[in-house]
Amino acid sequence: MISVGIDIGTTTTQLVLSRLTVRNAAPGAVIPRMEIAEKEILYRSKIHFTPIDDHLLIDAEAIAGIIGEEYRLAAIDAAGVETGAVIITGETAKKENASNILNAVAQYAGDFVVATAGVNLESILAGKGSGASKYSLEQHRFVANVDVGGGTSNIGVFKEGRVIDTACVNVGGHLLELEKGGDRVAFIAEPAKEILRELSLPLQVGDRMTQKEVISVARVMADTIVEAIVDRHPGPVLERLLMTNPLKCDYAIDYVMISGGVADYVYNDFEPVSLAESTAYGDIGPVLGWAIRNAFRERNIALVAPLETIRATVIGAGIHALNISGSTIHVNEATLPLRNVAVLSPFPPEMPADPKEIAAMVREHVGRIAREDKEQYLAISLTSPAEMTYRAIRDLAAGLYEGMKDYLSYRGVMIVIVEEDCGKALGQALEIVTDKNIELVCIDQIRVDEGDYIDLGNPIMGGRVVPVVVKTLVFDRSNQ
Repeated sequence: MISVGIDIGTTTTQLVLSRLTVRNAAPGAVIPRMEIAEKEILYRSKIHFTPIDDHLLIDAEAIAGIIGEEYRLAAIDAAGVETGAVIITGETAKKENASNILNAVAQYAGDFVVATAGVNLESILAGKGSGASKYSLEQHRFVANVDVGGGTSNIGVFKEGRVIDTACVNVGGHLLELEKGGDRVAFIAEPAKEILRELSLPLQVGDRMTQKEVISVARVMADTIVEAIVDRHPGPVLERLLMTNPLKCDYAIDYVMISGGVADYVYNDFEPVSLAESTAYGDIGPVLGWAIRNAFRERNIALVAPLETIRATVIGAGIHALNISGSTIHVNEATLPLRNVAVLSPFPPEMPADPKEIAAMVREHVGRIAREDKEQYLAISLTSPAEMTYRAIRDLAAGLYEGMKDYLSYRGVMIVIVEEDCGKALGQALEIVTDKNIELVCIDQIRVDEGDYIDLGNPIMGGRVVPVVVKTLVFDRSNQ
């Protein structure tokens, strides 16, 4: 099947077309289990500047025109694209007509993994695309990925391949715009105004900036990123620029990767010699990349090169992998079908046995995503209870329900995906602890992970199994 990934960010818009080969991995007599066997990148688009009118509204028609032209250059008919993802990221996701983009580009993608990526989810996606998630698994260390774009810097921390923490700082290369190759200020975003006030630089649109002033702004931005990762206790500037809670203080980061549009200037030998070179793109991105490199160097923190920089997010393309649940499931059939359910994986490889510990982990993960979109359906994924005993399943059910209480108070649908064959027993335990006051879907023998989205179909085979479409994000692994 042909899959498309489209990333519409604060500064740039781009797309990637891929061919995915899907096969049945189960033995002949077993219920089919589909998986991706091969993935080939067919086409990478140019990097386009995102068309935004007067820094307020996204030009949806212009976005559609860019995508249509790239399809033409790729010689791909939109009707032949079976699946895809449109990801609206960074400051672009805040624009008041972001939803209009979906209508404008719907004809070019078979389906959506996610429409608007909030800052926490964007941190997860970027960390997967850059290779930070995989690197943490290979090295058995804490790895932070910082995706520095035009308007935000999204931080995802990974251990053993799983996200354990996220944060976002309102820092990016396009928050302060100048004439291309010039020194006259063209636009100052609110976060950039905050930094200018800190530096006592009363600049206005139309004023001229010196090379020294541009470097000073970039250094403050870079210092806030390093402070967010290394120190964790926000000073006055970082506190005002943080868009989320700061990273937790109960672990030490071993490695740092930088992705995003600014990252190319972190890992090359660029030096801000002239103002014309520094503002070649009409912003301060090149100088910010240089400043980030120096800021980490001054703290004696080595930066690991990512697999992808500017394409870390767009290389992810929504794909469909059809699965069939196990036959020992517990489902309120009237709840189904459900579409675009976001998967959360709050547990480490070793499932805790204590219901209070389970509840705390669930509450933190659910709260992180639910705060951004109260309309989003959420599913909790896990491998198995701590033990295959009645008591362990009962305690797991109690912890899951306690951790999701706030979310269930307004959403009312509890979805649990278990990898092991115990969905019916867990569902029955959940029904007892919830006193049947919620809609419940508990299915098993499906493997999903953080950042995946799933569609749940109507039960089939007399209600014994549920068809599940897992829409994950597949990233380029060609250079691993």
